[in-house]
Amino acid sequence: MSKANILVVEDDMDIQQLVSYHLIRSGYNVSCADSGEQGLQLLAEEKFSAVILDLMLPGKSGMEVCTYIREDPKNQHVPVIMLTALGEESDIVAGLDGGADDYVTKPFSPKVLMARVEAVLRRDIDKKTTDPDAEEVVTVHDLRITPCRHEVLVAGKPVQLTMTEFTILLLLARRPGWVFSRQQIIDQVRGYDYSVTPRAVDVQIFGLRKKLDKTGKNIETVRGIGYRLKE
Repeated sequence: MSKANILVVEDDMDIQQLVSYHLIRSGYNVSCADSGEQGLQLLAEEKFSAVILDLMLPGKSGMEVCTYIREDPKNQHVPVIMLTALGEESDIVAGLDGGADDYVTKPFSPKVLMARVEAVLRRDIDKKTTDPDAEEVVTVHDLRITPCRHEVLVAGKPVQLTMTEFTILLLLARRPGWVFSRQQIIDQVRGYDYSVTPRAVDVQIFGLRKKLDKTGKNIETVRGIGYRLKE
């Protein structure tokens, strides 16, 4: 199997070298960019398996780069891990709402960062390697979800979701009527020791409802517990 290519967009040379060292040591190919513009140029020229992205960059910010990735048909499904010193709850919520798949704050543990990289890549591989002859299709209301294709159709029309939004929707759609707590949703999407707050889940649900338009009203809030997809 060929090595995964990881793009590191970070203007602090010490951190860039530290992250690159641990990625290479873990068996990945690494490309580095010192600015948002350089990161976008590399994304246009090469194919990457994941992006580790600083928020505070010279020129285009990390949030702008993330927005570009999510709007680019070629790269919209590439996992993005934000690595930043902005660690307030509002910053984390904004990053996840902006399309990031994970959020690691500085100072950070290289071992934890490598585990996060492995986790997002594993989810991506699992999605791509599903047997196409036995692929799962989830249909409920006017939703049609094909997990191995990362495809969501609403009344026959495609809707573009981030990996996090897609995972939450699939969790709810597989068990219509079941109530999932915010912590259960965090565990499903992030892993059991992820430090994101329940507020971030609320933001993801808000984004899902907005993208699904009228169908989004079928995602119900269960007061004091969490969310469910109406049967």
